[in-house]
Formats: sequence, C-alpha cells, structure tokens
Amino acid sequence: GITEHASSMEGAPVPLFFSNLKILPEQMNGVWLLSGVELNIIDYAGGVDLPVEIYGGLDWVIASMHTICLPPSSRAEHTKAWLKIAENPGVDVIGHCGDPRFIFDFETVIPVFGQCGKIVEINTHSFKGRAGSLANCTHAAELCAEHGVRVVVNSDAHFHNRIGDFDSALDMLASIDFPEELIINADYDRFAGVAAEKSGRSFPVR
Repeated sequence: GITEHASSMEGAPVPLFFSNLKILPEQMNGVWLLSGVELNIIDYAGGVDLPVEIYGGLDWVIASMHTICLPPSSRAEHTKAWLKIAENPGVDVIGHCGDPRFIFDFETVIPVFGQCGKIVEINTHSFKGRAGSLANCTHAAELCAEHGVRVVVNSDAHFHNRIGDFDSALDMLASIDFPEELIINADYDRFAGVAAEKSGRSFPVR
C-alpha cells in the first residue's frame, strides 16, 4: 500500500501525485498494489487536505492528525473532529489516534468508528515517535476489542528498512489478549476481502 502524506504536510507531494496513482499496475513481481493516501485532518470540523474527487478514487484512505497541519486543541474539539471523520464515507482507516497531544473521548468515539466501518490503525512508529502513545493505543485497542472494531497493524515505516517492523504493536495487542479475528491483516484472505470492500477491486484469495 502506498499511502504518502497529503499535501498540507511539509515535504509531501502535490495533489497531482495522488491523481497519477491510477497508472499503477494491479501488481508487480507478484505483489498486489494498493494506491492510497494519508489525509491530514486540517480543522476540527473534519476537513482534510485533498478534495474527495481525488481521494475518492484511491484504494486505501487513512486520516490522521499531525501537529504540523493542525494545532492541538481541547479534548472536546479533538472528539468532534474524529466523529466528523467517522462520518466521512471516503475514509477507510483512522491513523495513529493514540497521540496524547490530540487526546479525545475514546469511550464515545471508538464505538462510532466501528458503527461507521472504520478500521483503527495500530502502528509501531507511534510507540517510538510519539511519546506517551502506548497507554492511549492500549486503551483504544481495549475498546476496539470490546466493541468489535477492526484494526490494522503496521510499521508506519517512513523508510524502507523499517517495513515489517511491527513487533511492538503486536506485543501490545498480545498483552491485552486482543482477538486475532479483529486484526484484518493477520490473515491474507481476510485482508484481501477488506481491501476489496474498501477499493471496489477484486483480489485473489488463497
């Protein structure tokens, strides 16, 4: 999956980059490709930094909060923004929501993510790059387990030699006995089904 940051992030590609992802082949060297984006939430009304005409045509759409694109505010404002993002049918995945700088009402929001079909991302980079995230990510995961909300585990690599580095995320999930069936990418066929659901494409099952 190619999910570069959208354009309000410093150093991110311009919108045309994401429009051009449609030229990607379905697979390369036997690896299936998903074209995507990590949208930056840019206001507390749930605004994002690409038009739906662009991100609506991608396979895999993440939305997340970053201090460089959105100054942290209050728990109430962060909660309002996540609830608005949950209502956005073009967003598939909730990106690294454990950042303590954007603390929100987990008990209210996590069930709504599930009701709206959103997938909550658990990534190892949060534990290393966002101080204080572990406790919040653990709490979010516990609520996902309680309410049957699906999660996706990844490295959020930022560099090629970190791809596949998700041991810390798996260790956290194991520590709370998180149900394996809610981890969409713990099983190839399960992930292929979700990717088909989100992208409208078909992927072979094993």
